Amino acid sequence: MPQFDCFVIFAEMRTGSNFLEANINGFDGLSCFGEAFNPHFIGYPQSEDILGVTQAERDLDPTRLLQQIRLATPGGLGGFRYFHNHDPRVLDTLLTDRKIGKIVLTRNPVDSYVSWKIARATGQWKLTNVKRRKEAKALFDAREFEEHVADLQAFQLRIMNTLQSTAQTGFYVDYDDLHDLGVMNGLARWLGATHQKDGLNTALKRQNPEPIADKVENFDEMQRALARQDTFNLTRTPNFEPRRGPVVPGYVAARDTPLLYMPIRSGPESMVKQWLADLDGASANQLIRDFTQGTLRAWKKERPGHRSFTVIRHPLARAHEAFCSKILSTEKGSFKGIRQTLRRAHSLPIPEAAPGPDYDETAHREAFTAWLLWVKANLSGQTAVRVDGHWATQAQCLQGMGDFTLPDMIIRESEVATYMPALAMQVGHPAPPDPAPHPTSAPFSLAQIYDDQIEHLAREAYQRDYLMFGFEDWG
Repeated sequence: MPQFDCFVIFAEMRTGSNFLEANINGFDGLSCFGEAFNPHFIGYPQSEDILGVTQAERDLDPTRLLQQIRLATPGGLGGFRYFHNHDPRVLDTLLTDRKIGKIVLTRNPVDSYVSWKIARATGQWKLTNVKRRKEAKALFDAREFEEHVADLQAFQLRIMNTLQSTAQTGFYVDYDDLHDLGVMNGLARWLGATHQKDGLNTALKRQNPEPIADKVENFDEMQRALARQDTFNLTRTPNFEPRRGPVVPGYVAARDTPLLYMPIRSGPESMVKQWLADLDGASANQLIRDFTQGTLRAWKKERPGHRSFTVIRHPLARAHEAFCSKILSTEKGSFKGIRQTLRRAHSLPIPEAAPGPDYDETAHREAFTAWLLWVKANLSGQTAVRVDGHWATQAQCLQGMGDFTLPDMIIRESEVATYMPALAMQVGHPAPPDPAPHPTSAPFSLAQIYDDQIEHLAREAYQRDYLMFGFEDWG
């Protein structure tokens, strides 16, 4: 009896997964169907279906596609690539089902990050003809890189821990192994194929073979940024330090006053950061940012008596902020990919481009109402799109913070004028300024569209926050 009835390649962007898939497809009896559970497309960007299952059918019931790959793959064993931000509804099954073969593809995260930056700059994600190669240099962003590593860390550790606890063994392949014929033949044998190859696929070419120093525009800055990070094994992601919280790089401290702000996304971040700067007569650029666990521990040790805090916002106001800044907006920092998916796959009634003159209060209310309905489904695990920190429950955000450190004080946005200055005085500030509200870029305020139905939908989506923090109706 065959060991597996399908396989999954756990990988990430720019790890060589296209090349691995091309080589797997070269073995008789093995078929890989691309990114089968990518929330923005099915298999490949221009594909309409996989084995007769359309994207709409997959989004409605992802297990249907998984069963089709397991049972109806023509000519043998079928599989697909799965990245950390693919449909989370199938992940538990993929990890725990012993009949699904697990291939874990890893790459030095610095190399994958630089490759991703270059691909974004050039728009070239595959290379089959060297004459058509586009060139660009990556601009290293320390904060962005830390988020990249945190995502890799969390995903790889979940894979490794689940395989250990269920007594399974995955087939680990490093990026450099992809050009090793023996490893590829061994992988095929592990999957149950009897055919062996005499050579590897040569259609796909390495896009950026130069040394990394030649591929990064600000290489010296990158070296300095990496030197201050916690030591971990860059070549084998599963061995990364397991307790590094993903929100730590977002914490912000005042320049002189020993106060640490632990933001919750889509809250009053700009207002609080400006207040922290005003405490010491500093500019926003002088705030202490980009913490790692190590540098945050050092900051705490050097400042006995320090205090930390976060600010929670009414769930309805926060949902409106997330909708306007991340979904409705098309400006830098918005989630353009998710925006397109919500328009196309979930019929969210927002304009294709930025809202124009015909986008009135009625249109805004209709769009925001649909957004609240979608958020409820998303938080319940019923959609293929990730739950992002900008609209996750604040209770869950605080629980995540607790994996490393908890704030001394949780302040409601409606009470910042009282409690933030009081907190500053507790750490010795003689005359803290009052926080000043910051304007938003929403085309219409929440007050212009608010009614009982919107409040009800917010309570349905954010029952946990209303219950845990005792929020009353926004109006």
